[in-house]
Amino acid sequence: MRIVLVGPPGAGKGTQAVRLAEKLGVPHISTGDLFRANISRQTDLGKLAKSYMDAGNLVPDEVTIAMAKDRMEQPDAENGFLLDGFPRNVSQAEALDELLRTEGITLDAVLDLEVPEDEVVKRIAGRRICRNDSSHVFHVTYSPPKQEGVCDVCGGELYQRDDDSEETVRKRLEVYHTQTEPIIDYYKAQGLVVTISSLGPVDEITRRALEALKREKAEK
Repeated sequence: MRIVLVGPPGAGKGTQAVRLAEKLGVPHISTGDLFRANISRQTDLGKLAKSYMDAGNLVPDEVTIAMAKDRMEQPDAENGFLLDGFPRNVSQAEALDELLRTEGITLDAVLDLEVPEDEVVKRIAGRRICRNDSSHVFHVTYSPPKQEGVCDVCGGELYQRDDDSEETVRKRLEVYHTQTEPIIDYYKAQGLVVTISSLGPVDEITRRALEALKREKAEK
């Protein structure tokens, strides 16, 4: 299957993308991974992207699209892929459509992970990271440390990242509503959107997503 995964920050896209890609037997293609891979390999696209990033500018759509095109042309993506973080706006969605048309293939579904805005704020603003090791992550509500402000693993100080503050989260949501959310209507017009709730245990959300995608495929 060829799937685009969308949803607001805090919807659990990263977690679900990895799980769904594994279950479906297709590669998980994320914008962040594309940038890191191209930059680390020092490809022409990676060098170009880095020049924009080093200057504090956004990487232009055409560079992101070229990276996505190159990745989707790899052998492991021949029978499908799951796109996470791309397309990020309607112009990228239009470019993706054009790219797929030239290859004679189409998307099977756009999976929309729906979560209330207050829950997004609660999820992200409640995160606490260990200063000694950023892989040690806790949550004041869902997975609190045994001792407030102290990492269970190494005893390091737990802190809230600046971009996890409620004010910053709400700004990120504004950007999502303005730039990314319109692609849902764009794909709805093509009959591709499958919306599921992203509330509940991780395993339950994965099961819900797989069932929705199975139904979508059966109806086509």
